[in-house]
Amino acid sequence: MEKKHLYIAAGIIRNNDQQIFITERPSGTHMAGYWEFPGGKLEKGEQPEDALIRELEEEVGIIVTECELFHCVEHEFDERCVTLYFYMVSCWKNEPYGKEGQKGRWVDQKDLVADEFPPANRVIVEMLK
Repeated sequence: MEKKHLYIAAGIIRNNDQQIFITERPSGTHMAGYWEFPGGKLEKGEQPEDALIRELEEEVGIIVTECELFHCVEHEFDERCVTLYFYMVSCWKNEPYGKEGQKGRWVDQKDLVADEFPPANRVIVEMLK
């Protein structure tokens, strides 16, 4: 049986103090309890950057005004394959927060811990350090 393939856009929201805003995956979701770069699935026909802008407004309440593709990661799980588009978000309006009730926090970029993130995100954490 062919695995489901998901396409996801995620934002590395970095402020001028070299801190990155991360959110915790809520209980009851795939990879619950891990920290992540906020974002979500692309809708049919949607471009990754458009999905990023939509998802960050829905999830963390910011309006992205400047972003650039940082890295793309392919990852295979037992039950699915994912393609993740990670964008460096350098300019936005509003202060990010867990708009859907999830925990959110700012972390110094150098203090990110790869093991606190889902496997597909760990290469990004290492690149940022």
